[in-house]
Amino acid sequence: MSSKKEKNKEIRENINTTLDETKSSVQKTTDEAKKQVPQFTKAVNEYQEQSIQATKDIADNFLESQKEVINSVQSLWVPYMENVQNMYGSYWMSPNRLTENYTRAVSNMTDSTIAATRLANNFMFASMEAWKTTIQHTRDNAAEFSRLNANYAKTLQNLAKDNLRDYERR
Repeated sequence: MSSKKEKNKEIRENINTTLDETKSSVQKTTDEAKKQVPQFTKAVNEYQEQSIQATKDIADNFLESQKEVINSVQSLWVPYMENVQNMYGSYWMSPNRLTENYTRAVSNMTDSTIAATRLANNFMFASMEAWKTTIQHTRDNAAEFSRLNANYAKTLQNLAKDNLRDYERR
């Protein structure tokens, strides 16, 4: 009988050793992952900075090109439109009014581009927050499943002991 007990003790010790080794391996893996956090943070920051800089460059290039378009159109069409305006007296066809309207449209497009970039960045951070919440729920659920599994094993152990006791009484 003591041989069985020793064998069971040895099996339990082997299982505990294996589980402790696995726990140690998990600790090493998480420590390595934690070391990479600054790299990930840096990558996110660089992405943000690149997005902001790209948006600024796009807006600057667009505005510069529109400035050239306005200047070209204005120098070409102003004399012609002034003649037409003088002939018909139309306020809406005024070169200054057309230039002003076009400039407003360009400004609105630029503002929209900047707003779209801001929305994309906000979406990215919202996704990161959602992921953080998901990880927390996963952690909580895993802990609960582990607790339930341990309770289930204890219940089976108690049932087996009760059945063995009932069997020995017969």
